[in-house]
This record gives sequence, C-alpha cells and structure tokens, in this order.
Amino acid sequence: MNQAGFIIWLTGLSGVGKSSIVMELKRTLSSRAISAYILDGDMLQFGLCSDLTFSPRDRRENVRRVGEVAKLFADAGIICIVAMISHYREDRQKARNLNGRRHFIEVHVDAPIDVCEQRDPKGLYTKARNGAIKEFTGLSSPSERPEKPKIELCTDKLTTTESTKKILDYLNTASAKSL
Repeated sequence: MNQAGFIIWLTGLSGVGKSSIVMELKRTLSSRAISAYILDGDMLQFGLCSDLTFSPRDRRENVRRVGEVAKLFADAGIICIVAMISHYREDRQKARNLNGRRHFIEVHVDAPIDVCEQRDPKGLYTKARNGAIKEFTGLSSPSERPEKPKIELCTDKLTTTESTKKILDYLNTASAKSL
C-alpha cells in the first residue's frame, strides 16, 4: 500500500462530535488515496462488543478489544481511526503500549457537558438524568481526560471541518518528521 499504518484515537464524551470528525477525516484521507478505516464505539457495541455491558470492567474490555483490532489494521498499513469514549487513562495507555508510541495519536475531543447534551441525538443524557441509564459517562461515571494528548479539539469552538483540518495539519507535520 506504500503507506505506514498507525492509529488516530479520538476520545471524549458522548455527543462531543467524535463520529462526525472521524467521518470527515476518513473522507478527506480517501480523497487523497490514503487507506483508512474507522472503528466507532457506537457501531462496535452491536457486533464485536455486543456481549459487554457498561460496567467499568466491561468498558475496559471494550477498549482492549478495540485496541487489538486497531493494531491489526495498523500492522496491515492502514490508518485506523478510532472514535470511543474510552473512559480511563490506563486503558488508553494500554492501547498505546500495544501499538507503540509512534503509532498512536491520541486526540481529545472536548466540549462542555451542556453542549454535549444539546447535541445528543439519541437522548442518552436525558435518559441518564431520569435514571434509565446507570453509570453514564460524564454524569454518574467518570471520564478521565488525557494528560498529554497529541491534539486537543474543543468542538464548542471548532466546526467539524476545522477539527478535521487540525488533525490533518498534525499529520502533515508529523509525517514530515516521520510519524
């Protein structure tokens, strides 16, 4: 394929815009004849991770599985774009270690919780506030912010296109330094 595989891992709360960003990023990379694949947490919960609950233990297993699959794509020379809440720093670190530091780009996608609630197309925040969803990330369950992400995207200030451009700018600079 004549390209190096690596992982771009977007983490952030539900409704922050991860899926929108990864879709635009994938389209842009594909238009440049760059092979990329998306692993979206929402899609994976119906297949690869359908046997898992939202318990802390299962959330950790979810990230572990996705990290393993992302590594397979990267090993095959494909840019794997992951969009997951991925709550815990330790789990993201394990995914990073599995894939080697130079092959893992952590992107923190952030916005205030009220903005995420306003964008929530599935009504998950309302369900969580009404008690229908227990251990909901950002409300009743913790989400540990990355300590030193390679890229920080504040989606209450940046559009999807601007956020995507910020990732592409990083990739252009990093590839000049040999990702």
